[in-house]
Amino acid sequence: MPDWPRKSAMQQGFALIFAVLALCWAVPAALAQADGAADVPAVAAPEQADAPPPEVAGLRILNNDERARLIVDLNAVTEFAIAALNGPDRIVVDMRAEGLAAPIDETPAGDGLIGVYALAKAEAGRVRATLTLSAPAQVQQAYLVAPVDDQPARLIVDLIPDSPARFAERVSEDYKAALARQAAADAATAAAEAATAAAQPAPSPVTITSGTPRPLIVIDPGHGGIDGGAEAFNGIREKDVVFDFALELQRLLVAMNRFDVSMTRDADTFVKLEDRVTLARANKADLFISIHADKFEDTAIRGTSLYMRDEKATHELDRILAERENRADLIAGFVPPDSDERVTSILVGLMQRETRRKSFQAAQAVLQSLESHTRLRKIPLHRADFYVLQAPEIPALLIELGFLSNEADVANLTRKDWRDETADAIAAGIAAYFDGIDQN
Repeated sequence: MPDWPRKSAMQQGFALIFAVLALCWAVPAALAQADGAADVPAVAAPEQADAPPPEVAGLRILNNDERARLIVDLNAVTEFAIAALNGPDRIVVDMRAEGLAAPIDETPAGDGLIGVYALAKAEAGRVRATLTLSAPAQVQQAYLVAPVDDQPARLIVDLIPDSPARFAERVSEDYKAALARQAAADAATAAAEAATAAAQPAPSPVTITSGTPRPLIVIDPGHGGIDGGAEAFNGIREKDVVFDFALELQRLLVAMNRFDVSMTRDADTFVKLEDRVTLARANKADLFISIHADKFEDTAIRGTSLYMRDEKATHELDRILAERENRADLIAGFVPPDSDERVTSILVGLMQRETRRKSFQAAQAVLQSLESHTRLRKIPLHRADFYVLQAPEIPALLIELGFLSNEADVANLTRKDWRDETADAIAAGIAAYFDGIDQN
């Protein structure tokens, strides 16, 4: 299940997400120790009196020179805190949880921001993940994901490069003490508001924000896990190509410092089509971007194209592509989403004209940005009945980066410079789309 905030998890999911994003460096003063000091005491996170500490089910690292991700699987969401320490430079993540049966000793993380990682018990009911850095890094975002179906709860911590000076500032006693004071003040305010809300009869749904609300963009890397998607003549798989591309697009959008950006999957995992849509709707996404790279029998077809959802496909090829994508759940043994006439008619009835208009505006902005950077299909904007584009209230696009059945497209998709330039153009187009909304 994707590792991103869910606005519907009001008490222990959504509220924690925004609190931690704002306070991910806010830890007790005990964490601020001099270089070479003894083990750092665990964070004194709030206790849940009636519940034992959750159990850590697994830990993994995604790592390169531009970004790194810590993923901790848990059997329930939990409290956590993060701090930067030096001697050596490292990021520590303390969790209220019980550790694995055996601790993870210092393990090489490969080439990237994280050099070595470890997981160990800090004290009763506390575990610590230690990320020893190869280069200065900062927390880009950190959040919890509630368990859904057979997928565990997860703690996600994303790192991006930082300057040595800024990393040193984050380590300083004064910096952390100031954040800790702010954290205590914010926690007290949140507790008071929660108590007031609990006393209200039949409360209305509450939208929790952190500062000025920012548009939420959901990036959906197609396929994943057992569903590899299309495969090129040289063995390149669609699920891998689109995931790498989606990570770069996410990085570029986050760097703009004006959007909240989430992904429907954080690794090579299978996510049902219905879950991708449900999660985007539960989080009230402002734009949904699904990334694909399909293949077709006609190997001459090539170029980047965009799709909006419509029951009537622009061409027969578009209809076939949509039907193929909509059967993705079958590959993993799931029943495909219901698409009979009754459900379809309801969806069409709910689809607002404004959402269609915004989807078209987004498509135009992205295409205008792309046209000077990469080859587009002769008719670059198409319509087809893709299930993942069905949310009636969320502007949504599906981007076909190219065709894995075409040698020239495969050559582009396997070139980092092409992927980076194309992702940059898409990010610029998305920004232009939101600029247009702001002006209106």
